[in-house]
Amino acid sequence: MNHTSETTTIRVSKNTLKMLERLRQKLRAQTLDETIRLFITQQRKQRLDETFGIDKEKIKQFSEEDRGEDRN
Repeated sequence: MNHTSETTTIRVSKNTLKMLERLRQKLRAQTLDETIRLFITQQRKQRLDETFGIDKEKIKQFSEEDRGEDRN
C-alpha cells in the first residue's frame, strides 16, 4: 500500500514516536504511515464488532417461519 503521492508532517512527542515504533514492529508494518493506517482500521473494526456484534453467537439464521405474516 503506497500512499506517498501526498504527504504531510505531523508533530508527536518522543514518547509517542517510541510507542508508534513498537506498534510498527508488532504489526510488522513497513512504515509509520502503514502502522497508523493499520491501527485505525483495527480500531474501527473492533468498535463495529463491539457495537453490532453483541448478539453474534446468540442469533440464529432467519427462516420463513420468522416472517410473521400471512402470505396466503
